[in-house]
Amino acid sequence: MTSTPQTHSATGSAHPGPGGTRSARPGADTGQGRRRAGITLLTALAPATWGTTYIVTTHLLPEGHPLFAALMRALPAGLLALLLTRTLPWGHWWWKALVLGTLNIGAFFPLLFLAAQHLPGGVAATLGAAQPILVALLVVPVLGERLSRWRLTWGIVGVAGVAMVVLGPEAGLDPLGIAAGLLGTASMGLGVVLTKRWGRPPGISSLTLAGWQLGAGGLVLLVPTLLIDGIPAGIDGPAVLGYLWLGLVGGLLAYTLWFGGIRRLPVTATALLGLLSPLVAAGVGVLLAGETFTAVQLLGFALALAAMLAGQVAPRPRIALQRTSQPEGNPIP
Repeated sequence: MTSTPQTHSATGSAHPGPGGTRSARPGADTGQGRRRAGITLLTALAPATWGTTYIVTTHLLPEGHPLFAALMRALPAGLLALLLTRTLPWGHWWWKALVLGTLNIGAFFPLLFLAAQHLPGGVAATLGAAQPILVALLVVPVLGERLSRWRLTWGIVGVAGVAMVVLGPEAGLDPLGIAAGLLGTASMGLGVVLTKRWGRPPGISSLTLAGWQLGAGGLVLLVPTLLIDGIPAGIDGPAVLGYLWLGLVGGLLAYTLWFGGIRRLPVTATALLGLLSPLVAAGVGVLLAGETFTAVQLLGFALALAAMLAGQVAPRPRIALQRTSQPEGNPIP
């Protein structure tokens, strides 16, 4: 639904500028900037939360059951969202929810855990940090947008920064782990871009959309989990807390914020917020495991943060000079 800007100075957000053209009121850009900053901060909470996944998985959950962990992160949260919203998909949104749930949840989660099993955490994190680069490229054919060289460049800088933080001399290059990491990055990257393209039906909240995708992804994971992983024996109290954290905070809350941000922000800028995930994971390791950052890691941390922040803004387009602004006798060629 579109609306026409009001021309009244008391109520409108635009007013006639010099030459009869309309220009934004002085406070309009500031207000929009503050709203966008608030949305960006809320959206950033999602990848920041995902940065705790590694520490929760390794310290609280039973070993050797990655598919079960992915299932518990997705399906209960999706069912809870459906109970809260009491809204099921309809029409073409049945297959769209299935596609998005598979890309963002059902395929991404197990590939993520598989990469973590076969690669040092730093290598897996670096592969995941490449998602902004993939998104910057995918928006061209999928969304019909022009290639943002600005955000593509900062995506590359972000990967380099994350690599400096998390890669170490013990980093290995297991082929299966590399393949899983790249496929997982591609799966969620495509899912993010399609989420932007398809949006959501009118009147549907981000919580509902998150519930649809988590539920669909959980259903995709159900049979493989039972056939391959099974249910861990002896799930204790810490494991229950870990599953609750991954499902309610890292799943339902994080994806509600994430999909809300994708809807309101440029998708390439949103993808760059994902750099927070490996940075938070490294920071948690310093706080809880007594690790320390080297000078190179601190530089990489600063580079990744700079890339994430720079990617939230786009350079102003060059405005063509008007002929009337040129000195007489020196026309624009």
